Amino acid sequence: QVHLVESGGGSVQAGGSRRLSCVVGGTTGRYAMAWFRRPPGKEREFVACVSFDSEETRYSSSVRGRFTIYKDDFRTTLYLQMNDLKPEDTAIYYCALDLEGSLGGNSEDAYDVWGQGTRVTVSS
Repeated sequence: QVHLVESGGGSVQAGGSRRLSCVVGGTTGRYAMAWFRRPPGKEREFVACVSFDSEETRYSSSVRGRFTIYKDDFRTTLYLQMNDLKPEDTAIYYCALDLEGSLGGNSEDAYDVWGQGTRVTVSS
């Protein structure tokens, strides 16, 4: 059974950097994947996604230019490099995997498997 485990969350000051990891277990295939986040008191929102072959990426307007999503298919790991962090980036970050599509996009409905989340807190 495919499962996802995130890590890398923690506390960081505004302007700092953090890299999140998401290890894919139960499969060695290539899949479209994404990061979403849930800020305190808000709905979960799209952050970034990557196609199964890593040829295409998409970002929300709030993180474009600061965050980078990429995969290491050999290690079956998804990453999110976050730079120039802001207090509004404070959230629980979730990775997600699309079992069927080539690029899942920004809709939660496209993704079949979710991790448990890792918390990122950015202080001003």
